[in-house]
Amino acid sequence: MPLPLPLPLPLPLPLLIALQFLSRLPVRLPGMPTPQQVGRSLLWYPPVGLLFGALLLILSALLGDAPGALRAALLLAVWVGLSGALHLDGLADSADAWVGGLGDRERSLAIMKDPRSGPIAVVVLVLVLLLKFAALLALPDSAAALLLAPLLGRGALLALFLSTPYVRPGGLGQALAEHLPRHAARWVLLGTMAACPLLFGGVGLLALLLAAALFLYLRRCLLARLGGTTGDTAGALLELVECAVLVGLAL
Repeated sequence: MPLPLPLPLPLPLPLLIALQFLSRLPVRLPGMPTPQQVGRSLLWYPPVGLLFGALLLILSALLGDAPGALRAALLLAVWVGLSGALHLDGLADSADAWVGGLGDRERSLAIMKDPRSGPIAVVVLVLVLLLKFAALLALPDSAAALLLAPLLGRGALLALFLSTPYVRPGGLGQALAEHLPRHAARWVLLGTMAACPLLFGGVGLLALLLAAALFLYLRRCLLARLGGTTGDTAGALLELVECAVLVGLAL
């Protein structure tokens, strides 16, 4: 059970909700949040991604002159640990559903609810983690990549819930979709997109274009197969955006 996070100043409750859901950081909420507060937590997803990047950047600096493969492995292990492999679980379920669903919407949704993982899920997880590891290994000066990948991955979640129907009734995802403040969400999303080239120059612009292109393609696939998104496919989107940004910047 996580202990309360000692903070010098009180943080907004929607930010605490986002931190508790997206990370394994020791955050405890003061009470049961309302659906409206849950919806507003989506606005804090990009800042949480930036926090992930900052923590990874600190770890990278602490590792100093460690061997490249060991440094990449430790960064990836901590990266997965920070999120509790939450989004990798969604990627695994989505991979099983995409192949086993055979193009059928209801069959795909049913497979995503099955807690068991098939061989397709294992293969996809191994490939995504391998690509992330190889990209981190190929990026000796990875400060921009460590900040941009988690930022854009969680920015993609905000864009997904802002623009795509949520198709599985009940649960946290429905509250996020129904109570997201859309006007504020557009400004947060625009600010996130503008920050990439403004803060990181050409590297940031390249990462933004890669993330946007993959987002548009995957969203189109989700609409064609499911008519929208689920929590599992949202997690899969985040993992694939992060992977595409890392690989694209490493090439």
